[in-house]
Amino acid sequence: MQKNALTILGLPPKSTSIMGILNVTPDSFSDGGKFNDIDKALQHAEQMLAGGADIIDIGGESTRPNATKVNNNEELKRVIPVIEAIKKRFNCLISVDSSNPNVIWQAYNAGVDLINDVRALSQDNALEVSAKTGLPVCLMHMQGAPDTMQLKPKYDNIVQDVTDFFEFKINQCYNAGIDKHKIILDVGFGFGKTLEHNLQMLNSLEQFHKLELPLLVGLSRKSMLGQITGQPEDQRLHSSISAGIISAMKGAQILRVHDVPQTKQALQIVEAMNKVKYES
Repeated sequence: MQKNALTILGLPPKSTSIMGILNVTPDSFSDGGKFNDIDKALQHAEQMLAGGADIIDIGGESTRPNATKVNNNEELKRVIPVIEAIKKRFNCLISVDSSNPNVIWQAYNAGVDLINDVRALSQDNALEVSAKTGLPVCLMHMQGAPDTMQLKPKYDNIVQDVTDFFEFKINQCYNAGIDKHKIILDVGFGFGKTLEHNLQMLNSLEQFHKLELPLLVGLSRKSMLGQITGQPEDQRLHSSISAGIISAMKGAQILRVHDVPQTKQALQIVEAMNKVKYES
């Protein structure tokens, strides 16, 4: 079996795994303030694991459009105790959703298994610290920063431009000491992209497989789904599952979602279909 970030994490390479979202923030776009208490965070993690989550993704800074930046101490205070509590209570994979090298390092010491960075290790010293941990990393594409990313995003060709970005970052990681087989890619739906850009990427998602790295997709409750359906964040379950299943059928190996058990049931249909296809 070819070695990659999925096999390092112990995830199946030929099916789609579920990353359950655990935001320990007061201001995330969909669930801000719901789980920024250790007991509530533990309860939610337990529910997601019971519902079929393969990874719990813990984040202490909202990256919604126009989000307020969180200082180092505050992010550490939000994230590290929750990582430690979940690691103590459950035998599960944990990713840290952070761009801060100090948080990444402390999360590594607390036992996380994966670094999930929406800024693709672009913060000062983030590459070097991540390489030092030896952990797999997920690199996401974002045009601009959370406070500017939706100000008239522009691309010559969205698929090629994002591919070029990934090729640059993969090389940057290699030069910093992070092997390619430890990298997962996230095209960054909703991060510096218009609705048309997002739909073009979803329609062409399989083209990113030419980079020969696992793909993570985060479409759960995103604003693009609201633009299409007219539904608010708390009523985007069906559109989130639809977008996730399209992604899985186009080869996404990890779906980052809020609604774990519903997504798990939907993926079971895709897996059953693929099993027949592989056996034929």
